[in-house]
Amino acid sequence: MNSPLSSWRLKEARRYFREGGVIAYPTEAVYGLGCDPLNGSVVHRLLALKQRPVDKGFILIAADFNQLKPYISELGKAQMAPVFASWPGPHTWLLPTAPNLPYWLCGKHNTLAVRVTDHPIAASLCLACDSPLVSTSANRANLRPARSSLEVKLRINAVDYIINAPLGNCLQPTSIRDARTGQIIRF
Repeated sequence: MNSPLSSWRLKEARRYFREGGVIAYPTEAVYGLGCDPLNGSVVHRLLALKQRPVDKGFILIAADFNQLKPYISELGKAQMAPVFASWPGPHTWLLPTAPNLPYWLCGKHNTLAVRVTDHPIAASLCLACDSPLVSTSANRANLRPARSSLEVKLRINAVDYIINAPLGNCLQPTSIRDARTGQIIRF
């Protein structure tokens, strides 16, 4: 995948990721805040930045499905067919969690929200970090999400690294569906 982001900027973002930093980056519709999903201290820092309760859980974005496999338990072929048909793309799915998944990722739920993104910057960031990213909108809880790097700076002043690049073409954050039932959780 060719990214419009320079290799230097990707290396800088990867360095912050590995050092336990919070990165702001464009997604399909809004700026996201991301970090290493297995680093509990940075995830809790991100929760504090957003003023978000841990029991809500997070979305993980990835460059491909293989990056998500350690975090989820796959369903049968029939239930996974619509998931795979929608990826990569702006579609988030709830899948059953893998055994022993850290509570800070799924919160009070037995599912994890996951997406294989088609946004070139977000996907390149996942590839550069060799990991999925925690992905949550760049805003404090119950406020409008940031749609530019300037809005990120104005709303969340403790982000370690901001990637200034265009958003995708979606006007709203991605829909969320339960892969077990097909139920729309967020439209």
